[in-house]
Amino acid sequence: MILYPSRRRFLEQSGAVLAGLLLTDGFAGTSVYAIKPKISAHLWIYASNHPPNWDATPDLERAFADLQGTGVDGVELMAVNLKHDDAVERIGKLSATYKLPITGTSYSADMWNAAKQEEIITDVTTVIQRLSQLKGKNLGLSVGNRAGGPAKHQKTDAELDAQAGVLRKIVAICKQYQVEPNLHNHTYEVENGLHDLKGTLARLPDIRLGPDLNWMIRAGVNPVDFINTYGQQISYFHIRDQYADGTWTEYVGQGVTDFPAIAAALKAKNFQGNAAIELAFPANYKPQKPLKEVWQLSRASVKKAFGW
Repeated sequence: MILYPSRRRFLEQSGAVLAGLLLTDGFAGTSVYAIKPKISAHLWIYASNHPPNWDATPDLERAFADLQGTGVDGVELMAVNLKHDDAVERIGKLSATYKLPITGTSYSADMWNAAKQEEIITDVTTVIQRLSQLKGKNLGLSVGNRAGGPAKHQKTDAELDAQAGVLRKIVAICKQYQVEPNLHNHTYEVENGLHDLKGTLARLPDIRLGPDLNWMIRAGVNPVDFINTYGQQISYFHIRDQYADGTWTEYVGQGVTDFPAIAAALKAKNFQGNAAIELAFPANYKPQKPLKEVWQLSRASVKKAFGW
């Protein structure tokens, strides 16, 4: 997987990207939705302790125990969790024991690399099959960063064609297993005037979107503007917070991201999807509160800002 190591490198590169970009000193305001989205917890914060493969399987029981009773509606896995032969049995037992449904998983591969297409399809098929067995519905797809770091080299038309070809096959497999795919983002998909994302949308105009709003801010993209433009295609999104200097907060609501403005933009687009809280800590950061409390505070802040 390419995307997750970039989290640890990012703070070395971020600096001044965020000044004046959808940030506020307050965290007030709510929105009322006729259909309330379900809020899951993504497992990155546990996976971040397990480089280089970011496999939180040894910590899954701890994660489920932390999340129980925090107000989240379920758990979003990472694909590596589903690649173990006993994944369905192991995760299914945890889900039942802690009464936390599996809502979906993230998945990343170098889809732009035509030479890897067969390997990717075999791999993602296993992930989708096992996710379906666990009754998970959401599949957040990351297409892979050509440069392996910041998007210094934009993908060529041929690479974007290959990327779209893999995505079409994945969408077809998802339909077979009643899984709902969406196009996730980190910074590289939305840098350079959204070159990567726009290249995909030019080839798959109807694909659903599952943006990570914090990565958008860090790439210099205003999430409200993005929602105003692409809101009809958004079926899922990730929530994380940060301070004005770009440092990630311990919990959602502690920083300066203008979540009420984001909520208002989603409401204006009649958002009918779901979302996940994805916590991330700076490198070597030691949380000041137990993770269960961090999740509780984050969930309460989401409810305050979004109304669900």
